[in-house]
Amino acid sequence: MAATSPTLLLIAHGSRDPRHAATVDALVREVRAQRPGLPVATAYLDHCAPRIAQLAPRLAGRAVAVPLLLNRAFHAKHDIPAALRSAGAGAGALPVADVLGPSPLLLDALERRLVEAGVDLADAADTGVVLAAAGSSDPAADAATRALAATWQRRRGWGAVTVAYASAGGPRVPEALAALRAQGVTRTAVAPYLLAPGLLPDRIAEAAVESAADHLAPVLGAAPELARLLLERYDAARVPLAVAATTAATAA
Repeated sequence: MAATSPTLLLIAHGSRDPRHAATVDALVREVRAQRPGLPVATAYLDHCAPRIAQLAPRLAGRAVAVPLLLNRAFHAKHDIPAALRSAGAGAGALPVADVLGPSPLLLDALERRLVEAGVDLADAADTGVVLAAAGSSDPAADAATRALAATWQRRRGWGAVTVAYASAGGPRVPEALAALRAQGVTRTAVAPYLLAPGLLPDRIAEAAVESAADHLAPVLGAAPELARLLLERYDAARVPLAVAATTAATAA
């Protein structure tokens, strides 16, 4: 990796739960393993350190911010841009990559976690899956999650895939599992569409156990597919910096 490659500034939400930061650290290690020599830094919106205001000003003009977010909802549309502007790194000083979803790589990661939980993909036609997301007040974000579920059902041939939410509007996991069973599936599985452990994943797990789901997958975590997707988003967003560097070199 060339020494002039801009830093991948991973922007995570942050949590009081120490498992969150530990998972982000593990994901950063996976990114570095997939692309040795790439400078990678992490900044958080809340709860954890360092915050965006601590890192973004020092990296302006030589980094690409990659949000660790699955959907383009409030954090992506408002919180991250506002934090970067407040840090003096807005208006193109620090390009911001697209959010992670939608992507086939997310489906690959979800399937990896289901297999780890004991799901046999050969039995997909007899299996109903609950894609359990955090939920959002942004209708477009929830619509994107439902579209991903429909795509996943077509791609894998699941008996059914339905969405449940841990917060905001319903349905909740027990309701989604009941709906799957009413459709006649033989097995059920809950796949958390969440990046790191915390309050909402715990809530999903408790509901899955109480509702007797046959399989409960772990969160996406430091899945290699997720690291690959972060690098894809970084590569797509680094173009403005590359153009700026070429223009500066030509002018010199």
